[in-house]
Amino acid sequence: MSLFQFKQFDVDQSNCPMKINTDGVLLGAITSVNDAKNILDIGTGTGVIALMMAQRNNNAFIDAIDIDFNAFERATVNFRNSKFGTQLKAHHHGFKEFFDLYPPKKYDLIVSNPPFFLNALQSPNQIKNIARHTNESFFIDLVHYTSNHLNQNGILELVLPLDISQMVQKIAKNYSLQLVKCVEVKSFHLKAPFRHILSFQKIANLEKTITETFCIYEQEGIHSLAYKTLLKNFFKIF
Repeated sequence: MSLFQFKQFDVDQSNCPMKINTDGVLLGAITSVNDAKNILDIGTGTGVIALMMAQRNNNAFIDAIDIDFNAFERATVNFRNSKFGTQLKAHHHGFKEFFDLYPPKKYDLIVSNPPFFLNALQSPNQIKNIARHTNESFFIDLVHYTSNHLNQNGILELVLPLDISQMVQKIAKNYSLQLVKCVEVKSFHLKAPFRHILSFQKIANLEKTITETFCIYEQEGIHSLAYKTLLKNFFKIF
């Protein structure tokens, strides 16, 4: 289905390489946006994460960037057709090009659900088939550039597969970013996590990382109360 209808906006996914997915909507709903006035969404795809954050914070202005032209065009249309259009601006750039074009820009919050690798993860072992150097190089750049464009108390929020999560946590330390929170996303309570939602911040003396668990299903075909509560303001089924 090309058109995904949320309670307060619609998302047309036509010709967009990165469709709406669980990772994206969880990131859009879990990320703390209350104190953020300037937000950057890297790899916006359809624009759904940016739209969700605009709904949650009417005072935030959100730049949404994507290196794919079809995604940029689709996000632009979705933003324009929503009641949150004045809060949102899509840009056809990768993050390095965007930051090079706008060096003074600083953000209270930078979020990303990177499509570059998630599409390739069709099996738990497939990450081993992707060149480690390529992964590391991309994420070094991502962490490096974003760390330079966060405000003093700014937060970098990423949703990642577990193997990449561990790598990014190590990279972040080299750029003075501390892992302040990790949400371990599970399908079911007794299953192992399959995603981490990571929150990084420049904190000199972090005492402890907050770790939480989030389960999507109570049982087969039945969403958990936590999932329903988190997404009740967005999904029409709840």
